[in-house]
Amino acid sequence: MGHDSQNATRLYRPALVATRLHRLKTPDPHAGVWHRPGFLAYLQSTAFSGMAFSMQQLLVSWLLIGVLLLPADNVGLLQALMGLPGIFLMLWGGASADRRDPRGLLVGVYAITPLCPVFLIAMDQSMGIAIWSVVLWGLGMSVAMSFSTPAQQAILSRVSGNAIQQGVSASTAAAFLVQITGIVLAGQMEHIGLTTVLGVQALCLGLSALMIRRIDAWSPGVGAPHGSQTRNILEGFRATYGNRTIFNVLVINFISSIFNAGAFMTVLPFIVKRIYDGDAAVLATMMAVFFAGATMANVLMYRLMPFTRPGRLYLMMQLSRIAILFVLWIEPSWPVFLAAIVAWGINMGFTTTLARTIVQETAEEAFRARILSVFTLGMMGSAPIGAIVLGFIIETFGTLPALIPAMGVSLALCILGIWKTNIWSYRSPVALPG
Repeated sequence: MGHDSQNATRLYRPALVATRLHRLKTPDPHAGVWHRPGFLAYLQSTAFSGMAFSMQQLLVSWLLIGVLLLPADNVGLLQALMGLPGIFLMLWGGASADRRDPRGLLVGVYAITPLCPVFLIAMDQSMGIAIWSVVLWGLGMSVAMSFSTPAQQAILSRVSGNAIQQGVSASTAAAFLVQITGIVLAGQMEHIGLTTVLGVQALCLGLSALMIRRIDAWSPGVGAPHGSQTRNILEGFRATYGNRTIFNVLVINFISSIFNAGAFMTVLPFIVKRIYDGDAAVLATMMAVFFAGATMANVLMYRLMPFTRPGRLYLMMQLSRIAILFVLWIEPSWPVFLAAIVAWGINMGFTTTLARTIVQETAEEAFRARILSVFTLGMMGSAPIGAIVLGFIIETFGTLPALIPAMGVSLALCILGIWKTNIWSYRSPVALPG
């Protein structure tokens, strides 16, 4: 009997150890977001990649406007040229992230992308900055962002569990916070040199690859897509259209971003240069306070989450944006201008995070990366369209009049969102009852 007990104990111990290891590796879906395995590594990777891509946003604008001195309509066309090819590849990236381990996809993208800033460094050192070299660098970064974004967002759902609202808010706040650092650094390129700024951008992308490697890999689930990528992409479109909540949020976000993200990308740099006679450092200050406002919004939301009806707050933020744009339109003093930019950043922080939250918590897991790629396609695809339209408006009617369309669009979207969609009545499936 004693011998049998010893044998049973020997057999039981490995099974007990394996069970404990499984419990350590299998995340508790009810654990707080900060205790979820891989969440901190995910935040670190998001922070480094966000810093690199935010530096690109300022650098593209100022290299075209402040260094190459191009008119607004040309800037809009070039921004669209750099953005559109990568945007269409967003769908391929979403299908790839659903089909394979998105963590491995991110590691590969972030490991290769540093070649883009290294290329622009080589061009700057050998023959100086030219339109074609800036466009090639921008194209490469756009493609990298398109492949990485759906995979990054798909991983967030896994490392956040049921705390998805807090996970979205915390990761967005962290991204905005480091974007401020990246923007301020990029704004100093006239003092520390473009080579130094691009070198930091390359380093951040490499560090992001190292951080994402710390997250455990996993195999695609039973519902993972098979067959051709075209079929998988079409399935993502059908899943997006079939979920009316996601589809309605996507449409509102797309239309809003044409004139709001477009205004931030194209109109504000020209306001800084033509209205306030600023340089790259002034543009960096403006962008930094914008993202500071967005960070404050996400910190506040994190403390208030989970929201039972996030759709209502999302629609009301569309309406509140009108007052902010009106203040910018009347050409206020510089301190008032910065205060309005902070308010715009707070507004954008709320709308972006709330939209992402609604999509993240309602998307089916088997289609999540593809749905997120369609959602992000709408957000990113609207900006180049807005750049072309608003660049034409700037050169035809003036810089400040380019803010007027966004006011009318914001009012219309709020009204239509309340009366013609289910966003106002949407109830979060992970929020507390009440």
